[in-house]
Amino acid sequence: MYAPNLTIKSLAEDDRPREKMMLKGRSALSDSELMAILIATGTKNESALMLAQRLLAASNNRLDELGKLSIQELKKFKGIGEAKAITLLAALELGRRRQSSTREENKPIKNSADAYHIFKQHLTDLKVEEFWALYLNRANKNVATKRISTGGMTGTVVDTRIIFKDALDHGATSMILAHNHPSGQLRPSQSDIDLTKKLVAAGKIMDVHVVDHVIVCNSDYFSFADQGLL
Repeated sequence: MYAPNLTIKSLAEDDRPREKMMLKGRSALSDSELMAILIATGTKNESALMLAQRLLAASNNRLDELGKLSIQELKKFKGIGEAKAITLLAALELGRRRQSSTREENKPIKNSADAYHIFKQHLTDLKVEEFWALYLNRANKNVATKRISTGGMTGTVVDTRIIFKDALDHGATSMILAHNHPSGQLRPSQSDIDLTKKLVAAGKIMDVHVVDHVIVCNSDYFSFADQGLL
């Protein structure tokens, strides 16, 4: 931790975030140092580095918690205006997408854990419920991952016709469904169970097999297939 009265310019050159990256590489920087580069400037009484440390501390030193904040919530921190808030959230989103693209390499989806690793990139850190579908070909490879609908904190409307139209458009022979529970409640509701049964039945008619339905709750998930509910 740096002393409160230090500015970045008063630090040793190899301890300044930008200079440290140049000398030691990006992996040598802490989360707060990387954020300080994005923030660029602090306030009269606080350096960019100290401001970054304060932001992280308010998010329990977790980037995933920081990523849940909105632009307006970030602007409540003294020293963070709209431009800085947008810059931080843009960087966090790029990191999320990079991780997502790595996970979504064209490899066969073998189990619910494989599906969860794809869906969690889209469904964590959300304050509202969203419904997604992962479309597979005959080799169980992912041909498309699509958001079907967005709702409120307790639910979202799912149109069966959209799900199966997208499946046919992508030539999918099977699909894995997913939605998140912003409340953190992992178990499915009765409406989740009823919807799953409806989609499984529709899949039999359309000859597009519903392989699984996954409920995502940040660091954990619930699989209908694993629990014998399909």
